[in-house]
Parts: sequence; C-alpha cells; structure tokens
Amino acid sequence: MARPALSREEVLDAAAALVRAHGPDGLTMRGLAAALGTAVTSIYWHVGNRESLLDALAERTVAELSAIRPRGRDPVERIASVAHALRRALRERPHLVAMVHERGLTERMFLPAQRALVREAHAAGLRGERAAELVRAVSFQTVGHVLLERNRERSPAQSPAEEELWRTETADADPPLARALAAPPDTERLFAASVRALVRGLLTDADGVPDADGSPDAGGAPPVGKVPASAPPPPPHPDQE
Repeated sequence: MARPALSREEVLDAAAALVRAHGPDGLTMRGLAAALGTAVTSIYWHVGNRESLLDALAERTVAELSAIRPRGRDPVERIASVAHALRRALRERPHLVAMVHERGLTERMFLPAQRALVREAHAAGLRGERAAELVRAVSFQTVGHVLLERNRERSPAQSPAEEELWRTETADADPPLARALAAPPDTERLFAASVRALVRGLLTDADGVPDADGSPDAGGAPPVGKVPASAPPPPPHPDQE
C-alpha cells in the first residue's frame, strides 16, 4: 500500500523530533527520509536543502514561543506565569533553541514573551524605564535559570559533591541549612520563589515604598495600578482585547 502524500508540516515535525533527540548534527536528509519512510528527493521537494530545513525549523521554533499568554488574578501571578511559560518552552526544546541562537534569531525568539511582559507592566502601572527594568529582569532571571539548570544536568559528576561539601562547619554552625544545601535542589520550587520575589520587589519599588536604606524611591514613581495624568494611557489589557 502506498504511503499517503507527505505534508511540509510532517517533514518539519519529524525533523524537529530528530533535533530534539540528537541535536542539529543528528539531522541528516537521509536519516529524515528514513524516519518518514520516503525518498530523499521527497524531502527536498517539501523543504529544500538541509540549510533551508534548518532555517524553517528555526522559524517554527520562534513562532512556537509566540504562543505564551499570561495567566493569573493579579500582576505578580500574571507576570510570573509568563516567566514559567518561557522557562518550560526553553527547557522542552534546548537543541532547537540553540539552533535559533546560532542563526541570530535569539532576540526575535524572546520578543513575544517580552511584549507580554510589557503589557503586564503597563497594566500594573509601570511605564518607561521601570517597565523596561521589569521586562529585562524577568527575562534575565528566566534565561539564566534555564542555562544554570542545563549546565548542572550536563556537567560531569562532581567530586566532592554538594552533599559532601555542606556540613555544619561550612554552614556556619547551622545544621538545618547544611542539610538543605546538601540535598538536590528543587529547581521548580526555586524558580517559582525567585521569580515571585523578583516581581514583588520590582512592583513594590514602583509603589513609592522606601528602599532598604530608608530613602524614598528615586523618581517618585506612581503607585502600582495608577498612572500620572500626564502619562499616555496604557494599551488595553490582553484579556480585554
């Protein structure tokens, strides 16, 4: 029985699966044809040569990351939800993300998530430099956390390991701290705690609360959720569009 005609999306799906499993170097036209049970010439007809195929995969990865949508009932939850969605997307497709980076499309890939953060910053009353600070802080926190997770997962076995390094004496006579640091980190919980603390801090700073040194926040920022009369109105909230 003849195989049904291939579609371009089927070719890209199979190619993406090979890249996820083996990295870009594991994607060959012959290997892709074998995975699809078709001839190499059929692959070329749908996607062109290998470089064209890699370009198409990079573009599709960029498009997939544009599907991030905020969720939650308050600004902290909604902003944190964007960070969580971006982290999941990056962790689910590390080889594809690396391929996007190699093709100089990194900034384009992150733009949809950053635009979602901009809308949430505006909805929370942040404007200008303060809104930009939130967007970049959340982006750096998310990408940096993913890179550190990947580095820990791919690094060789450590000797001495964390459980050997953290003892009462190295934890300044704090046995519970030593036990906690000797245990494997719960990266999901750690990420959630760090993002929420970061976002709360940035929104609190914008609320005119004195800094840790007791001085008022520079610039006299308006309270969260309020915008000075002289400022242009924020764009509609994404849930109201």
